[in-house]
Amino acid sequence: MLNRLAIWALNTVALMLVPEVVTSITVSSWTTALLFALLLGLVNASIKPLLLLITLPISVLSLGIFALVINALAFWAVAGLIGGIVVPTFWSAFWGALLYSVLCTFVSMAVSEPRR
Repeated sequence: MLNRLAIWALNTVALMLVPEVVTSITVSSWTTALLFALLLGLVNASIKPLLLLITLPISVLSLGIFALVINALAFWAVAGLIGGIVVPTFWSAFWGALLYSVLCTFVSMAVSEPRR
């Protein structure tokens, strides 16, 4: 449980770093970032697998690149649901989601216990 809370907190920090690179994205507060990280995690755990399954033929034809589009759309949709985060265009969402995913992957790798 503590591990999950640490990952959530560090994912929030990762989200606060995204506007430093993708300057068109703005995050107004830490509270907004916490809510965004929580809601995006829920979307990624519940809705995103279904979308990936439905779009599997397109993903196969695009050699997996379409999964990045799904990731960007999820990022953009969650930002649209939460006031205080501005993601103005699809391409902002694409690059923001890509950077956020990379940062969150590093967080998960750093915090998780090694497998034996």
